[in-house]
Amino acid sequence: MGNTDKFELIANMYDTSERIQIAKVASEAIRSYLIDTKGKNAVDFGCGTGLVGLNLVNEFNAMIFLDTSESMMNQVKKKIADLDIQNADTLCFDFEKESQSGLDTDYIFMAQVLLHIHDVESVLSRLFKVLNEGGHLLIVDFDKNEEVASEIVHNGFIQAELKDLMMKIGYKDIQSRTFYTGSKIFMGRDASMFVLDARK
Repeated sequence: MGNTDKFELIANMYDTSERIQIAKVASEAIRSYLIDTKGKNAVDFGCGTGLVGLNLVNEFNAMIFLDTSESMMNQVKKKIADLDIQNADTLCFDFEKESQSGLDTDYIFMAQVLLHIHDVESVLSRLFKVLNEGGHLLIVDFDKNEEVASEIVHNGFIQAELKDLMMKIGYKDIQSRTFYTGSKIFMGRDASMFVLDARK
């Protein structure tokens, strides 16, 4: 996944109060789309230090925290151990480089991850294959923001364009909404965030 080297360096100081707050807001947006998930499995894709997934782990039968950064994974492992969470596991893997054939799940969520992914269509296609029939992909990310200029991340997404791309891949029943606007939350700029739910 994009920018792994940068996340390796900041893993042990990643959990700022701002990131914890944004993760809480993102978790609640995701939670609003969960239906009868107690017997279902989930993947927190691009989980970082697990801030979002740990807010949702009790909603599922089991959860895999997946990221490309070993340092981030170590933070998650420590939290899982400290909190004595029994239904969680970790996987260090890069979906941008290869497919993960042994993985299947009912729910995948990714919060502020898509903007780091260079080839969006390829990764969304690979995630589609990992989902069980009827499974859900939930994306939380930034709305397109022309004030953000960066060579390392996308400057957000237009929801309608993302829906069109996902329908082309095979996702259906796609719904999305902007749910949060914050001050200086995206590369030092004011920005809004959307949540998108799509089904296989």
